[in-house]
Amino acid sequence: MVQKEEHQYPGFIKLLLHFGWTWIGVFAFENKEECFFQKLQLLLSQNGVCLAFAQKIPQYLDLADMPELSNSISIISEKLEDQKVNVFLLHGESITIVWLRTIMFLRDPQNKESASFRKVWILMNPIDFILMGFQRSWDLQLFHGALSFIVHSREVQGFKEFLQVIKPSTHKDAFLQEVWEQLFDCFFSKADLPSLISETCSGEENLENVPAPLFEFQMTGQSYSIYNAVYAVAHSLHEAVRSKSQPRKMERVEFANLLPWQLHSFLQGISFNNSAGERVFLNEKGEVTGGFDITNLITFPNRSFQRVRVGKMDPHIPNAKGLIIDEELIVWHPAFNQVIPFSQCNDHCSPGYWKRGAEGSQFCCYDCVPCPEGKISNQTDMDDCFECSEDHFPNKGKKGCILKLLVFLNFKEPLGISLVSAALCFFFMTSWILGTFIKHRDTPIVKANNRSLTYALLVSLLLCFLSSLFFLSQPSKLTCLLRQPTFGITFSVAISSVLAKTITVVVAFLATKPGSLMRRWVGKRLAFSLVVSCSLLQVCVCILWLSTSPPFPELDMHSELQEMILQCNEGSAFFFYCVLGYMGILAIASFIVAFLARKLPDTFNETKFITFSMLAFCSVWISFFPAYLSTKGKAMVAVEVFSILASSAALLGCIFLPKCYIIVLRPDLNHREQLIKRN
Repeated sequence: MVQKEEHQYPGFIKLLLHFGWTWIGVFAFENKEECFFQKLQLLLSQNGVCLAFAQKIPQYLDLADMPELSNSISIISEKLEDQKVNVFLLHGESITIVWLRTIMFLRDPQNKESASFRKVWILMNPIDFILMGFQRSWDLQLFHGALSFIVHSREVQGFKEFLQVIKPSTHKDAFLQEVWEQLFDCFFSKADLPSLISETCSGEENLENVPAPLFEFQMTGQSYSIYNAVYAVAHSLHEAVRSKSQPRKMERVEFANLLPWQLHSFLQGISFNNSAGERVFLNEKGEVTGGFDITNLITFPNRSFQRVRVGKMDPHIPNAKGLIIDEELIVWHPAFNQVIPFSQCNDHCSPGYWKRGAEGSQFCCYDCVPCPEGKISNQTDMDDCFECSEDHFPNKGKKGCILKLLVFLNFKEPLGISLVSAALCFFFMTSWILGTFIKHRDTPIVKANNRSLTYALLVSLLLCFLSSLFFLSQPSKLTCLLRQPTFGITFSVAISSVLAKTITVVVAFLATKPGSLMRRWVGKRLAFSLVVSCSLLQVCVCILWLSTSPPFPELDMHSELQEMILQCNEGSAFFFYCVLGYMGILAIASFIVAFLARKLPDTFNETKFITFSMLAFCSVWISFFPAYLSTKGKAMVAVEVFSILASSAALLGCIFLPKCYIIVLRPDLNHREQLIKRN
């Protein structure tokens, strides 16, 4: 009729986990502790709970061995005073309460510390709050706020009235007399023995005057189990008699020949409703299925106490659903200020920290370590930190995540404004130079340098400066498709024009030699063919790029911690570097041809200027590659825009500024006689 002790263990674990108690102390009665510790230790470790200590309570205190007694009291007192352990589990028998209270009395005879003893006691069935007769003047303030697992019970109608009328004077029972003598600290006088003490039991004493620690005036779990056991046997006997005979009249039945084991089959199938209105039955293992009640002990200064039922534990229901507890009904020890007690090896690790096991300690003991860069913890006592989602970043305290800002290189920020201003300045300068050359198109210096190639070069430079604006706008599907091909094609036209100008100069001088076969190549056809063929090859590469793996907009979540960068993914790095590599080949070819032709007569020769322009152009793009590969995000775009503007400006400045100087500031040098003059 009383469930096995092991059925309490899951409920005890659930209770600890419910309140977050992972660092507890255990007091166990000496003759029961070994098996109990083995079973409990496994459950505790599986559920992340550690034992701060496991202290045995001696079954007997040998007053003859005072050193041993003093040592036991000292050890238990030390455990009781452990400030880090606020939850004690008490296992054993009801006499354990007597021992602990006695030890506290020996440690604190004036009872000055009991009221401030800041602990939570958890008592496992069948421990009751009892005190022996010699302790009747003590109170139970030490255990105020304790939680107990007791056998499930209900108030049985008529039980209290029965206690009020039962007395030794009316019920001649030796057991009742013995109980009476212990409760009221008196003795019944016997006829054959004279009374040796002054206090004599009358048998009419009132049980309601006895303090609760000595006698509870309500049905306990043990009494309720006995009550149900008696009725279970009675119902079984009734079924046993009825199955054997059916007498017409039977006022009394004798069970002289009935053996106890003959009731087993009837007990196994027993089921009845008791007078408390509760159905009693045994399961297939022959165990009652009532579960356990969880009570809270509230003590009072007058040495009385009250049990308040605050929850229930059903061992047959798995997981946390088997534990039902109402926290609002629980009264904790006054020292806790009605705040749920804290009992862990360490203080809580606040958000922004994680628990790292302390070396040489139990797994419940740990160090609180700040989260590493890029990770957060947003709850207390987290086992590890975690990363924010890709579009968020950790806040300053690493306690939460903040949405990353969407950024891209645009016209509104200082770097974007500077690059746009430079691009527009060079664009207007190129436009002015083109206008100047058109205005003075009939002058010797313009004619001598192949006007068609000059116009083609200037127009392509105009487009090169404008193509940089594609890089300074918000990346979209269209801008990503256009910006790299536009830049690649316009630059190819510009460099092809420079190469054609260089080759035209060389061919012109070679054609002046008598009998030279190069005369038929002199003219616009060679220059036009070079520009078209060289540019057309770049156009084919770009078309192949856009048709196979075109650029597209994407979000870069990882380059910057607090920003997500909207940028263009080039689609195919191979084609991207093919476009740049082809321009490099054209530039190197122009540089080599111009360098070889640099010693031709100065008056007809612009190859020196082309040599300087190609040297500057190649220097810019050679330095572009390491700078581009070592930067990320907006900086990559800025590096490419700067390279476009710098290389275009180099072509513009080295080739056309000297001519503009003559056309605008020194028109006296812009005559045929000056052009044909030899050094």
